Amino acid sequence: MAITVGSVEETDTGTENTRAISADEIALYDRQIRLWGVKAQEKLRSANILLVTMKALANEIAKNLVLAGIGSLTIIDHELVSGRDLCSQFFVSEEDIGKNRAEAAAPHIRKLNPRVAVHVEATDIRTKTADYFALFDIVIVTEADFDSITLINTYTRLSSRPLYAAASHGFYGYIFADLVTHDYAIQRDKSNVPTVLKAETPTRSVIAATTKKEGGKVVEIVTKRETYSPIALVNTSPLPTEYLKNRRRLRQVSPLLACTRALWEFQRLSKSTFPSRSRADLELFTTLAMAKHKELQLPPETITNELLENFVQNLGAELAPVTAFLGGVLAQDAINVLGGREQPIQNFLLFDAEDSKAPVYALHPPVSPDGLVAV
Repeated sequence: MAITVGSVEETDTGTENTRAISADEIALYDRQIRLWGVKAQEKLRSANILLVTMKALANEIAKNLVLAGIGSLTIIDHELVSGRDLCSQFFVSEEDIGKNRAEAAAPHIRKLNPRVAVHVEATDIRTKTADYFALFDIVIVTEADFDSITLINTYTRLSSRPLYAAASHGFYGYIFADLVTHDYAIQRDKSNVPTVLKAETPTRSVIAATTKKEGGKVVEIVTKRETYSPIALVNTSPLPTEYLKNRRRLRQVSPLLACTRALWEFQRLSKSTFPSRSRADLELFTTLAMAKHKELQLPPETITNELLENFVQNLGAELAPVTAFLGGVLAQDAINVLGGREQPIQNFLLFDAEDSKAPVYALHPPVSPDGLVAV
């Protein structure tokens, strides 16, 4: 399954407040250091990451982050292991049924890389206050309802901490990123055309450009800044103007965007995680999905009853290939953010395994000519 998410550009950036990496660590992480450099690895090994809800998607994220050599991982989950968890989660077994999910997974995560400190909390993330989230360099929330994500996003913004929220629903899934404001550097061959410090998009600006000699040629290091929006605003934001002005592009927008927004609205209205098979729930979800599709100005023919039925049937299901893809993409993006390299997800990725597509949409509230956000 070949899926393209975005281009890859890499560079080494400076590091601060990190210990020099040891010879043993250089040997252990040799292959990835060749990819992203010693300085990025030093930043990784000092990073403290919070991972919420230890289901299949979080299993994949934890595996990728721990093997990459982060400093510490805190996993938090107040639910117990059930028989359903055994289908697609590789950190729990039948013997763990009835145990707390985070506590059951922790010993297996530690075995992946003893150099990484793994901390466990068997409490409900919704009981935490803003001060708690300030302890971490990145917060990753999986399989949460919209109100919980919104609450956590409010707290992460108070402490200017990057947030990822993600979920998998059978063949479908999403990754949302709110990095608040994030600077990163790309490295490229120096062009004859000078780099201009300016805005490239409504959310991305070039803020610095330097050069160095490497291997007999001049290399340019360009620093860019991405600005993000909280999920409460993203959930009601229109598609970018380049989509709204082009009907062909509108037809290519995944109807999963409307379905995901409809699910979040259903959760808010019904206080239920997913629609049941009752007629009332299905009618409510269908009405919401059609309304969200229209709100996004998408052609009515691109959302079908068959898609809506498939989406509802997939809710709550965990498929290993889907969680592996989403977990790999999210973990790699988090690693790049910690290292200050490559363009990060901006800001909403949808995954459709049936079509092998993972489009990314930059969803932000419109800004008026006087610079104010329209809400």
